[in-house]
Amino acid sequence: MATMADHHDHDYFKEFDYERVTAPMPDVTSGSATVGAVVALVGLLVVFGVPLLLL
Repeated sequence: MATMADHHDHDYFKEFDYERVTAPMPDVTSGSATVGAVVALVGLLVVFGVPLLLL
């Protein structure tokens, strides 16, 4: 009977892939942070403001 330990010998099962290369994170500028804050604020106004206007 096969156990979970038997699966570690197969090439298709890689719990940790040490050969994978990921791209570095880009720097966050104050402009992009401001745009994100404005988008979040508009989203909150839509989510909470529109239902309050409909009351």
